[in-house]
Order: sequence, then structure tokens, then C-alpha cells
Amino acid sequence: MRAMVLEAVGEPLVERRRELPTPGAGEVRLAIEACAVCRTDLHLQDGDLEQAELPRVPGHQIVGRVDAVGDDVEALEPGRRAGVPWLGWTCGECRFCESGRENLCRRAEFTGCQRDGGFAEAVVADARYCFELPDEGEAAELAPLLCGGLIGYRALRMLDGAERVGLYGFGSAAHMLAQVLEHRGSEFYAFTRPGDEAGQEFARSLGASWAGGSDEEPPERLDGALLFAPVGDLVPAALGAVRPGGSVVCAGIHMSDIPSFPYRLLWEERVLRSVANLTRRDGEEFLPLAAEVPIRTRVTTYPLEEANRAMDDLREGRIEGSAVLVT
Repeated sequence: MRAMVLEAVGEPLVERRRELPTPGAGEVRLAIEACAVCRTDLHLQDGDLEQAELPRVPGHQIVGRVDAVGDDVEALEPGRRAGVPWLGWTCGECRFCESGRENLCRRAEFTGCQRDGGFAEAVVADARYCFELPDEGEAAELAPLLCGGLIGYRALRMLDGAERVGLYGFGSAAHMLAQVLEHRGSEFYAFTRPGDEAGQEFARSLGASWAGGSDEEPPERLDGALLFAPVGDLVPAALGAVRPGGSVVCAGIHMSDIPSFPYRLLWEERVLRSVANLTRRDGEEFLPLAAEVPIRTRVTTYPLEEANRAMDDLREGRIEGSAVLVT
């Protein structure tokens, strides 16, 4: 099979021919239809993820068809469409796993980081961490739901019903969450890179009450803010934009250092927290919601062999919505 492989930190992906992987007990193999590109893939390339093991096939927003099944797999049969997310395996026996917080398992393995991912023609995945997907719909449009959608949904849950929400970084995750917020009748305010008029117009087209640069203050105090841009300087800005008792949630796996800030920004019971990974419960709740809304993902597609161009376009902010590799 063909695969795009990260062999060294800071280097472009290399196209390689690999043996078709064989699923072991509890695993399935998927013939990949599409895999969305995530900012985490850039962090992997840049060496920001200490737990990464190279060489590695990146990609963790995978849509494909099951074409081989290992022993002890009952839920997924050959021919079924399924999705593979970032969380790829957990031990199932630690205190985090046993308390429904499997996203914090200390032995967890992540797709495209410790386990080969979806920048390839096939992938082997733990069947426990595959989500069944509908047969209808374009694979490229479903793929972004598997990370940007799921992680964004988990982050939104942390705001506990906030009615006026700030979205810092209006990319893949934010453009999906904007549709969820519109569906439930909440306001959202979009913060883009300063001067990104196209991004601000995109946010307005999805119903933003206001859109501006991340260096601007919103016209109203926010109930909560979600940070998708991996920029630590935005944390004090977001804290300053939320009302007393409001929350700021950092939704990325990596962020530049947060600068010191005066205590008054945190005072009045404001909350600052992070979101780590996802759980199967998130998928079980979010994927039906995505169909109910329904979420319409805005995607730019690339053939598998152009994975480096897709990653460059994402890095430089040339993507409106999500970049997706198709096989």
C-alpha cells in the first residue's frame, strides 16, 4: 500500500510502499476513503509532541471501509463504514479508564502518533475505538468530524451551557462548532488572525454575531471562550473577554507558553482549563448530533500524494474549513 511517512522531525513526509497491515485480536483493518489533516499533524512534524514515535504515518481523522477483521471483533463487519479518531487504544483497567476518563489513561496510544494513522491507503485500528458511520455522505466531509468535531464538542461541553461563546481560531473545529451553536440558539463571536478578512467573512456567513481579529475585544462580554489557535498569548486576552464566572477552555494538544498575567483576569471565579483527547462517550453523543444539526463541513481535498501541500496550506492559514486527503 502507499503511505505518507514522517521519518524525521522537521522534514517533509515521504511517500513509501508498505506491506498491507494485518489486524490482530480485537482489531480491524480499514480501506481508507479519506483522512482530514489536523494541526496536531503539524505539531508531530515540528517535534512538539514528546510522546511521538518515528517513523510514523500521521493522520487521525479517518473514514474508511472495514475489509479485514481480527479475532474477538463482533461489532464491525467487513463492508461497514467506520471512523478512527485520535484516541486509538487504552488499557481499560486504570482508575481513569474505570471512571469514564479514558482520555487521561497514562498508557494510552494515539492514532498517527504511537499507532500508524490515515495518511495511507489502509490502517489497522482497535475496534473499540472505531465509530460506526453512515453509508451515505461524502467521506471527505465526514472525516473532520473525527477530531475537529469531537474535540470541539468536548471543549464546548466544558462551558456548561454558555450562551455567548467566543471562538479563538476559526478553522476546522470552530466552523463545525459554529453550526452546533446556531442549532441550539446560542451566539458566537469569532476571533481570527489579525487582518484575516476572508476568515471573518466566513464566520459571519455561518452566523457569527461578531467577527474580528484576535487582537480585538468583542463588543459584549462572553460567557465562555474556546481556544483552538495554539497561541499562549491568547489566554490572557480570552480571560479578559469573559464575564465573571466565565470559562476559558484551551482545546489544543499543544500551545505556546502562556505569558504571565495579572490575577484580576482570573479573579471573580473565572475558570481556565484544558481539554485532553476524547472519550468514546464524546463520539456517541456528538456524531448523532452532527447528523441532526446537520453539520456541513467546508473541505478542501488533496490526493494522498499531496499531503505535504495540504499541511503547508494548513500551516499558512490558506484553508477555509478543513483540509482532507482522499485516496
